[in-house]
Formats: sequence, C-alpha cells, structure tokens
Amino acid sequence: MNYKELFAKAMRILGTPANAWKEISAEEDNVAVQSGFVYPMTALCGLAMLIGLYFGNGVDTFNLQLALMKCSGLFVSLFGGYFLSSYLVGHYGHRFSGLAKDAEYKSQQLVGYSMCLIFVLSIFSGLFPSFFILRWILQFYLVYIVWEGAKVLMEVPENRLLSYTLFVSVIILTVPVALAKIFTWLSSTIS
Repeated sequence: MNYKELFAKAMRILGTPANAWKEISAEEDNVAVQSGFVYPMTALCGLAMLIGLYFGNGVDTFNLQLALMKCSGLFVSLFGGYFLSSYLVGHYGHRFSGLAKDAEYKSQQLVGYSMCLIFVLSIFSGLFPSFFILRWILQFYLVYIVWEGAKVLMEVPENRLLSYTLFVSVIILTVPVALAKIFTWLSSTIS
C-alpha cells in the first residue's frame, strides 16, 4: 500500500472534490476503492484512536481492554458503515436519481471516497479527543463532496441532484453512527 498516494488522494477529495471525482470516474479497477482506500483509511482510524487513548490517558492508566473495545467499535462503525451505506445507496438510490439499479460499483465508489472526510475526522478525533466537537461541525462538508460526486461520477440529472445528494449524505452520516451505537449497546450488555 502506497500511503503517500493514499494521502494525496484524500487531500484531492477534500480540497478539490470536482477534480478528484473526474479522476475517480476514470478508475477501472473494481477493488481500488476498497483495498486501496477504505481498508487502509479504516486501519489508520483505528491506529489513531489507539495512539490517542494511549497518550491521552497516560501510560499508568492505559486500559488495553477498553482501548480495544473502542477501536473495535470504530472499526465496526466505519467498515460496516461503508458496506451498509453502499448497499443502501445502490439498492435505494436509484429512486432518487433515476439511474439504473445496477450501478453497484459506482455506489461503492461514491460512498467509499465520500467517506474520506469521515475517515480524516476520525483520525484527528482519535489522536485529539477534544477535536470531537469540531468533527460534528466539519462533517457537513460531506454534502458538498457527495454533490460533486453525484454530478461527475453518478451523472445524476440536475433536477434530481439535490434529493439524491441529501439521501446519500444522510445515509453516509447516519449509518456509521447507528452501527457505533448498536455496538456500544451490545458490548455493554454482554460485559
């Protein structure tokens, strides 16, 4: 995995989404979004949270079980959030966009690369837990990233662009949070 290329792609998506989506739409590798972007970014988010928990709590009070539980919750929310969001966007998104229902790979690209903002914010809030409030404010930039992706990658007609963008943005923002809440609830009832 070339992390320099990974960070460059993330910065292009965050900095100039319209240009980044043009590059992404030219990709022909069907696994590039998963193995080349989503998996490494999810791993970096977990690593950042582990480092943040270790240095934030101090070496004397570091609780490995709690740290692994939090990292597992983050992993489940991001990894599961990607797949569930991709499924929902691919399965129900055609109702909002007027696209054919068989645009599954493009739905995976749209969701995976749009989650770039969530990945970057998770890395920062993992390293700096006080960044958590800014994370909730800054994640609404995702709507703009999805807007550009819907225009360029999905080629959604202008008259359906707003409804499709809102649908996809709500899915991407709420599914990982819902999965994290379910994981937290399940882990607290089991232990």
